[in-house]
Amino acid sequence: MSLLPSPPPSLRTVPATSAASSTVALRPVVILPGLGNNTGDYKDMAMTLREGYGIPSVVARVSRVDWLRHAAALLSPGFWRGSLHPRPLIDWYLERVAEAVAEAKLHLEDGGSISLVGHSAGGWLARVYMEEFRMSRISLLLTLGSPHLPPPKGLPGVIDQTRGLLDYIEKNCAPAVYTPELKYICIAGRYIQGAPLFGNSNDPSYDPMLVGEELNKIKLPAKYSNDKSLSSAPSLHARFVGQSYKQVCGQADVWGDGVVPEVSAHLEGALNISLDGVYHSPVGSDGTIRPWFGSASVLKKWVHHLLT
Repeated sequence: MSLLPSPPPSLRTVPATSAASSTVALRPVVILPGLGNNTGDYKDMAMTLREGYGIPSVVARVSRVDWLRHAAALLSPGFWRGSLHPRPLIDWYLERVAEAVAEAKLHLEDGGSISLVGHSAGGWLARVYMEEFRMSRISLLLTLGSPHLPPPKGLPGVIDQTRGLLDYIEKNCAPAVYTPELKYICIAGRYIQGAPLFGNSNDPSYDPMLVGEELNKIKLPAKYSNDKSLSSAPSLHARFVGQSYKQVCGQADVWGDGVVPEVSAHLEGALNISLDGVYHSPVGSDGTIRPWFGSASVLKKWVHHLLT
């Protein structure tokens, strides 16, 4: 049985550290962990939201062991065909989201609404939840480094890591919108540019397969544009990261957060934002040299969307 706190007032004074106005009606936030993460990975982020900005925050209760449930997909013909459906495979996660939303609703008065903040896979899992539970009073979905788009089909060496789940979501979940009633905000990180496993993407002889016009728009941040060291051969780290990017979007030499490429973390119809120097995960982040989306220094760049 979950322990539910007493509901706070719906109007609270935001501390001086916030950029918001002094008194605002605050939507409770439900934080949805990403694949392999657990509730504890988000405790600092939730604390910053609560204590730094006065935003009631609940993290869905997920353990690392819970993710082993997905091994059951190996027994499904859909896994081997690459045509998995979310349910019943992720029903356990949807139940945890529903529990967290119910807890967040204790912070609401009549007419109030809730924000979902989904990290990594938690972003597209949130879309499934919103499709299945339409009466949940969600008015904002903000995703952090979420791989929303299925990888392109037919490219050599590219295997859909979700085995069809993202295909299903793209075809069956409501499209992203940005309206007064419901807002989708998709935030991508630009921590490192990937590189092909062999060769050099700066070499004229290298001929990558493009997966869309959008990839051509991804440019080096201005602050690095005069760094001549970046013209040297890619590092082993960049080549390794490039293989991760390739499995997600079909191309290695794009910018991303070290796990998810920028182009895959955005959705047509959403308010799409890219942040330089932001790493993918709370695991491996130090908050300063390698800050992730939920680090205090990065959170302050997007928290205002939760306050309006």
